[in-house]
Amino acid sequence: MKDLEYAQIIVRLKNGWLKSHGLGNDYIVFDASNISCVLDNDTIVRICDSHYGIGSDGILVWVDSKRADFGMEIFNPDGSQAEKSGNGLRIFADYVYSMGFTDKAKFSIEVGGEIVKCALSFDKDGDVGDITVDIGKATFVPSEVPVLCDKAQALDMELELDGETYLFSAVSVGNPHAVCIVDDLDAVDVKKIGAMVETHEIFPNRTNVQFAQVMDRGNAKIEIWERGAGYTLASGSSSCAVAAVLHKKGLVDDDVHLHMPGGVLYVSIGKDYALKLRGPVERSACGVLL
Repeated sequence: MKDLEYAQIIVRLKNGWLKSHGLGNDYIVFDASNISCVLDNDTIVRICDSHYGIGSDGILVWVDSKRADFGMEIFNPDGSQAEKSGNGLRIFADYVYSMGFTDKAKFSIEVGGEIVKCALSFDKDGDVGDITVDIGKATFVPSEVPVLCDKAQALDMELELDGETYLFSAVSVGNPHAVCIVDDLDAVDVKKIGAMVETHEIFPNRTNVQFAQVMDRGNAKIEIWERGAGYTLASGSSSCAVAAVLHKKGLVDDDVHLHMPGGVLYVSIGKDYALKLRGPVERSACGVLL
């Protein structure tokens, strides 16, 4: 409790920040009204750099919202802005509650023009446990991903990469994803192929990339290459994208556990592919930006 009280004081200082992670996928959270520097592209890149800055997979900025309880913007470590992040949403939800900016266990966050509902659970000591966020509906319509594809739904698209043919299915869960189902995840060069797919010409806004191996109808292993961030230990929106594609292809049931190098996230698939994401958040550091 003393550590939490210390963190609450630090984040209220000018340029104060909190760093947390969701299964190894880490973000730094700032309050936009409490930052004296301009978070331009160069500053974001420097902050996220592990040698010259704090080091992070991205930055979350608390901004005003007239449509929800809180507003949030997401920036990738290359300085580009992201539309949505499942881990980022859960980390931000923990931030506003644990830092004392709300006493509600349920609230809404506006991000990327969408309103996301969040619900916190608590352990026997009253500390924040798993956090559930309503990610929204998945769409496979090419123009909504977006992806250049002449099919009605962007499933099983052939891509020639490094002399081999890969089948990818494109889906948006508020941000674009390309999912490749494989028999042996260990045989895939995720970093090499992921980087090629991210910037492939058929994805006008680039894309996040996932490789998935089905374990059974309730479990799948995945590895992730994130747009603007690179290889990532875990990702909430990627977990949702994979679950949606596997379900669409009849390979999994409505409730799926996604196993990543960083740990396991749980995705529930509802009517019209409405997705709920559940998982933990851990606070790792706090400080003041000089």
